[in-house]
Amino acid sequence: MIEYFINNMWQAWLLLGIIFLILELTNGDFFIMCFAIGSVFAAIASAVSDSLVVQIITFAVFTLLSLAFVRPVALRWLHKNEDTRVSNADALIGREGRVSEPIPAGGYGRVAIDGDDWKAESADGSEIAKDEKVTVVGRESIIISVTKN
Repeated sequence: MIEYFINNMWQAWLLLGIIFLILELTNGDFFIMCFAIGSVFAAIASAVSDSLVVQIITFAVFTLLSLAFVRPVALRWLHKNEDTRVSNADALIGREGRVSEPIPAGGYGRVAIDGDDWKAESADGSEIAKDEKVTVVGRESIIISVTKN
């Protein structure tokens, strides 16, 4: 049994690489991916050499090389517009929606945007009737400001 495992270490390295890739999906900062790259190269080393020491050294060297060279390039390439990317409720500004509950003058109503219902107020304080199309022009906490289209 041990002899089979030693002769087929490449399978263990590939399995470890797959586990690292699955873990990378939960993280997304390309750190764990470097260990997956090291595992793939260790699997190749396992096919060439039966020495466990050579495989571990190969894993360590290629993981460190990936951390030094692959990760910075991946971060730069995949997160190149990160400073200008808006998220969460800030992404609503400029979007169009439909009034689901009338917005009285100086009061609050509701606006439906892509299946989500937001508490809303009129940006200029005017009344907006139900089913009118509106555009989001601002946000204060969880309340959006809208104008008629």
